[in-house]
Amino acid sequence: MIRLILADDHAIIRDGIRALLTEDAGLEITAEASNGQELLDKLATTPCDVVLMDVNMPVMDGFEAMLHLRRDFPDVKVLVLSMLDHPNYVVRMLNAGASGYVLKNADVAEIIHAIRTVASGRQYLCTEIGLNLLQQVSVSGPLPEATTRKANDLSKRELEVLTLIAEGLTNAEIADKLFTSKRTIETHRQNIIEKTQAKNTAALIKFAVSEGLIE
Repeated sequence: MIRLILADDHAIIRDGIRALLTEDAGLEITAEASNGQELLDKLATTPCDVVLMDVNMPVMDGFEAMLHLRRDFPDVKVLVLSMLDHPNYVVRMLNAGASGYVLKNADVAEIIHAIRTVASGRQYLCTEIGLNLLQQVSVSGPLPEATTRKANDLSKRELEVLTLIAEGLTNAEIADKLFTSKRTIETHRQNIIEKTQAKNTAALIKFAVSEGLIE
């Protein structure tokens, strides 16, 4: 069971997320918060594995909350769920210690997959965010901590999956294109991340570009 705290200043958003996530028997929402300070107060008394947190909140926003979280609750993973897709927000939150970043227009399957990914100690970045970061890379230079492993460490199928990830396809779209299941693609994706030592989708895309898999 993965224990969650939702932090978003809009009650209707929290209600919607709760309704979607409670359909999964493996997830338990233990508390809700409307701002960063309330989140910290809840964490002091409420068991939690993953915080699902927005960036823009009153009283204390996501940036400031992240600083306190990393200092006072280092074992709690943070998955950002936000409408803010500018690379500056993403990089700042990841550098502050967030384990993942997903946009609010993601479907529930991707959000649940992201929650499970960060809860297991890995990082997750939705494809749309990864492509935005790649665009920034083409203008401002390489991302820090980009992978240095070689493409020949990957199997033929993993290279196919990586190429499609870099082209912006979702796991479901890749599964349809390769005539396999979405779960199989998720497994391939995680194997690729582990082999390349990439921390997120942006680094995977940078790897694909550097290896000449896409132009």
